[in-house]
Amino acid sequence: MKLGTVKAGGNERTACLTEAAAGVLLPVALGDLVSIIEQGEAGLQAVRTAVQAPHAERFELSEVQVLAPIRRFRRDVLCTGWNYWDHFYESEGKREGQDVPKPVAPTFFTKAPGAIIGPYDDVAYDPQISAKWDYEAEIVLIIGKTGRSIPRERALEHVFGYCLANDMSQRDLQRRHGAQWFKGKSIDTGTPLGPWIVTRDEIDLPAVQLELDLNGQRMQQATASQMAFPIDELISELSFGMTLHAGDVLLTGTPSGIGNARTPPVYLADGDEMIVRGSGLGELRNRMRKTPLSAYEA
Repeated sequence: MKLGTVKAGGNERTACLTEAAAGVLLPVALGDLVSIIEQGEAGLQAVRTAVQAPHAERFELSEVQVLAPIRRFRRDVLCTGWNYWDHFYESEGKREGQDVPKPVAPTFFTKAPGAIIGPYDDVAYDPQISAKWDYEAEIVLIIGKTGRSIPRERALEHVFGYCLANDMSQRDLQRRHGAQWFKGKSIDTGTPLGPWIVTRDEIDLPAVQLELDLNGQRMQQATASQMAFPIDELISELSFGMTLHAGDVLLTGTPSGIGNARTPPVYLADGDEMIVRGSGLGELRNRMRKTPLSAYEA
């Protein structure tokens, strides 16, 4: 099942993609996608019933705007760093004096929900904010069942599904603010997410091929099986003593090929187009657009 959020007739609606380019608008009474996720199997059954109803509201993708699937966040977006060893090693000596030993456990951080945009939206770009805009293709997991201190052998029970993200980064801001990543990952309207959440039962995650093209050139490519810390370990480690809630969003890290680690470095500019693909997960297609983020706004 592929679930998401669209704008149809000027209204945001939860939707189910039932064909390659068509789907069903779900009844408003079901609530947003987070509400459906929180209901567990009952929520999924309600979706199945709605999709099969004789008077279901059907749509063509050409008739709607596909938004980020999750629109309501109860906390910051959860993120994982250095989860592909080739990415960790490619940046050695390029962290401007902020190198660290190889991690022995997953590295977690967060980003502000205001960074999240839709799968085909423009990314706001302002060279006064940063001179080092970078891309990061990532697989995203959506927590489907609330839990704390989840054992690894039960971790996948807590996964609702998967989608994609481009964890846009401003490398100079990461360095400026003491090597913590929150500020350099949270610039407004800078993280595409989507396009649809594919439920866990439809994805063989280790086999997912993740890639990113920049202006038609392949920059990143890996399979999820290359993750340094697999999904069950990420969930178990992150939930140890800390409750994960249904609807939480966790980015799972990027493979090698980032712009900052290249020689010479490759940084993004106005007009650049990025396409993130994941087998079975669709694609994100976003373009950098100059936007006055540094201008005062109240």
